[in-house]
Amino acid sequence: MSKIGIDLGTTNTVVFIPKKGIVINEPSVVAISVLDNQLLAVGNLAKEMIGRTPDSIVVHRPLVDGAIADYRITGAMLKYFIKKAIGVMSFVKPEVLISVPAGITSTEKRAVIEATLNAGARAVYLVKEPVLAAIGAKIPINNPSGNMILNIGGGTTELAVISLGGIVSWNSVRIGGNKLDLAIVDYIKKKHELAIGERTAELIKISIGSAIKQPEEEKINIKGRDLASGYPQTIEISSNEITEALSEHLREIVQIVKNVLEVTPPELCADIIDKGITISGGGALLKNIATLITRVTGVPAHVADDPLFCVARGTGIVLENLDVYKKNVVAKR
Repeated sequence: MSKIGIDLGTTNTVVFIPKKGIVINEPSVVAISVLDNQLLAVGNLAKEMIGRTPDSIVVHRPLVDGAIADYRITGAMLKYFIKKAIGVMSFVKPEVLISVPAGITSTEKRAVIEATLNAGARAVYLVKEPVLAAIGAKIPINNPSGNMILNIGGGTTELAVISLGGIVSWNSVRIGGNKLDLAIVDYIKKKHELAIGERTAELIKISIGSAIKQPEEEKINIKGRDLASGYPQTIEISSNEITEALSEHLREIVQIVKNVLEVTPPELCADIIDKGITISGGGALLKNIATLITRVTGVPAHVADDPLFCVARGTGIVLENLDVYKKNVVAKR
């Protein structure tokens, strides 16, 4: 029987097949022709078109802040990824397990199920993202002890305390990698009067971004359009400037850690102080993010192994052990 796990993210969609591992990791981006509403490209090919398309082509991100914003386009994107993942075996309808935000509404659940069934799935299972991230980070979630997972994705950051296989307390904030990129765009516009695109901002974040200021700064040259003259220009930017650009959003992420700790039962808080906070998701790759969280909250934090793929790995583990994790499976059709 073919089974597929999908980490359906605002920025990237990762597809996991048990015994094969990660088979697809592509941007959640779709390019559509305006004239006849035809799907032109999905994933990497569509991302290449961002900021470069003529009027006749529109590039969409069908998920906004972790939720489906465009149901039809999401369905088309899922269909493309499922077909690409199962390849020649496409006459077999797969069972699909999809990650969903912890705060998903019943309407949003239905939208994900319908979109996945229309994309060719035989059965659909939904599991909350923090639970999958914890399973993928090798946290024994079924034990009677508190575990805290902070999953920083492209559109949302979710924090959950998990014990005995379920979420005890959680919180989320609509801040993720995309908002951090936009913060860099705004900062450079205001401070250096230079217009840059989101892709450039993402490259800056990856190469010199840091959650805390560093004594020895890293520097990078970036190209953009000078707002005064309108001509292309190259400027040098430092890592501490990027820390400053990101500081407000990072403060909000740290604040949800504080909020959740305040409502977590004392016994579980004691467990969390012993074991620390596990950070997963693409945002975990920001340099010194664990140091910042430890410094502000006083709770030790560490980045999970291969944090970008924790949720995807979690989908694979749940698919192979559906009986063990059945109480975490939110919906089945």
